[in-house]
Amino acid sequence: MFIQIADVLTRSDLRLAETVFRQKDGFEDGARTAGRIAKTVKRNEQAKPTGLAADFTALVEKRLMKNDVFRAAARPREFIRILLSRYTEGMEYGLHSDDAYMDGKRVDLSFTLFLADPETYEGGELIVEEPAGERFVKLPAGSLVLYPSTTLHRVAKVTKGERRAAVGWVRSLVRGAEERETLFDVALALRQAEAAGNRALIDRLLKIQGTLLRRWGDD
Repeated sequence: MFIQIADVLTRSDLRLAETVFRQKDGFEDGARTAGRIAKTVKRNEQAKPTGLAADFTALVEKRLMKNDVFRAAARPREFIRILLSRYTEGMEYGLHSDDAYMDGKRVDLSFTLFLADPETYEGGELIVEEPAGERFVKLPAGSLVLYPSTTLHRVAKVTKGERRAAVGWVRSLVRGAEERETLFDVALALRQAEAAGNRALIDRLLKIQGTLLRRWGDD
């Protein structure tokens, strides 16, 4: 399941991000946090996880946990890592898939939260490999894309400007991708039933949702 979510952050949140990215000596080589193979194709910089950068990643987690679409799609048990990355001219991240485990915890889902408007930089698209071909993603600042961590993906070379993003990894309460997608469909149906004021259908869908969560939940 591949989901785009708009307006995860407010304009005030994005102004805080601007402050973080303008800090002197606040970034380091991004290869330090890559896996053994991925670090050979990773050329970017990442914020040191202290001070304002740490405050901002905590804010990102807070915003995501309050986002109904994100919660319904990811069923997050915990955020394993959230990193702030930037790509200046000539930087890129070659084709890779994310590690199955980080910090001793299973990784189910990855996300990229864009922090710079598309017109401020050239290149830098998130490119995801799919059976039908490559999917190119370059979203407005404050918007997010969520995808399985097993996906092969890369970041195209930045040719002008600066690409900024928060990238993160999630352990889900529901291990299976197909099961998460089914539960997401049920959540969407629930929202439609609520909008229609159909109480009988709401109760029925809540029963189905609860049954599936008990069956598929990863304790």
